[in-house]
Order: sequence, then structure tokens, then C-alpha cells
Amino acid sequence: MSDTHGWKQTIMTSDSPTNLFIRLAVGCVFLPEGIQKLIFPEILGSGRFADIGIPWPELMGPFVGWVELICGLFILLGFATRVSAIPLTGIMIVALISTKVPIWLGEDWWIFNVRELDRYGFWSMAHASRTDWAMLMGSIYLLIAGAGRWSVDAWLTRRKYSRLAD
Repeated sequence: MSDTHGWKQTIMTSDSPTNLFIRLAVGCVFLPEGIQKLIFPEILGSGRFADIGIPWPELMGPFVGWVELICGLFILLGFATRVSAIPLTGIMIVALISTKVPIWLGEDWWIFNVRELDRYGFWSMAHASRTDWAMLMGSIYLLIAGAGRWSVDAWLTRRKYSRLAD
């Protein structure tokens, strides 16, 4: 076994062209969200993280912003798609736990603070989590299926293995 085998498995992708639409959905949400966490830190980055109760908000706000920006860009390009989907999946799980569980309960939960809303409970949580849920499922799909036919991953795979066949 060589490193080539591990890399091949990481970037190999299904041949489906429809994965492009999932990549566009996931990448076009995470890329601008990451940028906004960096350029509006008090509203969407470290300031928001402090309000929610995320530990070390001055560190975690920019860190999550950069991860969303870089991984969102990579997913749009279809480059290292499976690897990029892993931290985005983690971010969505943390977002659901830290912001939506308190909405469901209607009170602060664990270390996380509930935000001011007109209503709380299951339906309020379901409404507030719709984008998080879609991004979580899209990221998991890309982790499983890869980038698809129209991607840098597919191009690298074709290029590398056509050379080996020569």
C-alpha cells in the first residue's frame, strides 16, 4: 500500500453530475457565511459566539469563519471535497446543539444561551434549524459521495490514473 492508494480513495468520486448541485448548495452557504463571520465579527463571529455561550469566542469566531470560508470554497471547486465536508459537518452539529436545543427547550441549556424569540418549542426549533439541517445533510452527502463528475477531484483522478495506464 502506498499513500497514493489513500489519496485515491479520498478524491475518488461518484460519476454523478448531480453532485454539482449539492456542492453549489453547500458551498454557496458556507463560503459567504465564513466571510461574514470575519468581516462582521460582533454580529456573526466572536460577538455572536459569546452571546451563544461558545467557549473562547475570540478564538473560535475567526477559526470557524476561516474553516467555513476555505472549506466552502473547496466544496464549490470540488477540491478535497470529502476532507472539506468533515469540519463543515462538525460545525453544523455544534450549531444545532448550541443554538437549536435551547430554542427547543425555551431556556439556557448546558453552557449555551437561548436567544430572544417570539416562541419556543419543537416547531420554533424546526423552523430555526432548517438551514442547519440542510447543510448538515448536504455535507454528509458530499462526505459519502464525493464531488461528482464536474470537479477538481474528478479531474485529478482522471489525470493521475490515465498517466498510470500509459
